[in-house]
Amino acid sequence: MQPVSETLLSVFDRIYVINLAHRDDRRREMNEQLNRIGLSLNHPAVTLFPASFPPDEGDFPTRGARGCFESQLGVHRAILADGVKRALMLEDDADFIPDFAAALTAIRDDLTRSDWDLFYSVAPLEAQPGDQPLGPHLLRLSPDHTFPLAHFVGFSARFSELAVPYLEAIHARPPGDPAGGPMHVDGAYCWIRAAYPDLTVLGSRAPLAVQRSSRSDIAELRFWDRLPGLRQLSATARRSPATIRLLKRLRGRPVD
Repeated sequence: MQPVSETLLSVFDRIYVINLAHRDDRRREMNEQLNRIGLSLNHPAVTLFPASFPPDEGDFPTRGARGCFESQLGVHRAILADGVKRALMLEDDADFIPDFAAALTAIRDDLTRSDWDLFYSVAPLEAQPGDQPLGPHLLRLSPDHTFPLAHFVGFSARFSELAVPYLEAIHARPPGDPAGGPMHVDGAYCWIRAAYPDLTVLGSRAPLAVQRSSRSDIAELRFWDRLPGLRQLSATARRSPATIRLLKRLRGRPVD
């Protein structure tokens, strides 16, 4: 049986992991996730991408929205500069599901045979009007099938070629501009898909990764995340079995 790392790299030429330079905790946790599948942040096919840490929200809804938007725009620029044909972008709070190897193997052939532009694997998906099944585990999504989250997303070079100027224009416009002003990056991807309905967008019915509960550096912090003594307790609580079970329920996953 092919190692899961080889299976993943047969689908994606490069993996970009977005991480804030001072968040060594997330960097360490993300490296542990990669170790689970036979990779690491030091692997030649993995790029640790420095996240944007803006001083304020600017014209975006929040400081976090601006940082995420600018970080993913930077990844698209890197994809084009690096000459990558298909890339996987991971945010550093992504956790691979327990049965990642089997789930990835089940969709690998369909992913490698299909000429897709955007691949979502971030949330459970049910077919909506206009969607088309691609095998038992994948859907080709209509431009109207939208959802939040962007912690595990694949991009083709073609998509990045469209995304860079489109995202740059959104960034430069004033808030509320009818052509699309500063917004959350997952919303911006929905705008791109609406503008280019011929894009091939795939989604896995079950997500390959979920978001790990983790303190944010660019959102408004609660008091227990601002105080050093309580910060460690808060981080521990986020990784506790009870918290993990609650997150699974919220994400619609079975609880062990």
